[in-house]
Amino acid sequence: MLFDFFFIVSQLKKVPRKGWKQKVGIEHPESVADHSYGTAIMAMVFSDTIGLNTEKILRMALLHDLAESITGDFMPEEISKENKKTTENDAMEKILSKLPSKLAYEYTQVWNEYMQQNSKEASLLHEIDRLEMAVQAIKYSSEGFSKEKLNNFVESARRDMKSKELLDMLDAIYYK
Repeated sequence: MLFDFFFIVSQLKKVPRKGWKQKVGIEHPESVADHSYGTAIMAMVFSDTIGLNTEKILRMALLHDLAESITGDFMPEEISKENKKTTENDAMEKILSKLPSKLAYEYTQVWNEYMQQNSKEASLLHEIDRLEMAVQAIKYSSEGFSKEKLNNFVESARRDMKSKELLDMLDAIYYK
């Protein structure tokens, strides 16, 4: 049972972030697992800094893209928000069903809280998810990839972020 869970979620290491590949032309982009790791580190630091429930936000960060180990990485124009939500919820149900019922229930609660954005931790994590993407775009730009194409990712992140602290941080690294 646990082996099945670990086997499924390990696939995340092989799922490339599709936007980098298709929109920027990066042949070997980061994986979704790479992105999730960066998101988790940022979530830990920001949560500790502002005094939120760091254990909760770390669980959310580790779970937030887990469905993609089954669904793959969708770009926004490939699927409606509603279809994406349904597809990911179905995949998470399948993934979490491989765990003992107590854990499956607890992780489902965390997943639902993240998806519904009904806590400070969930709202912050959604913004951190976008910030991590912007940081990766800036990193790719510094490695010589198309700054023009990568700017679209940074601007997309900026539009979705509301936290003054996160926006200030993004501006500080983007406009330096």
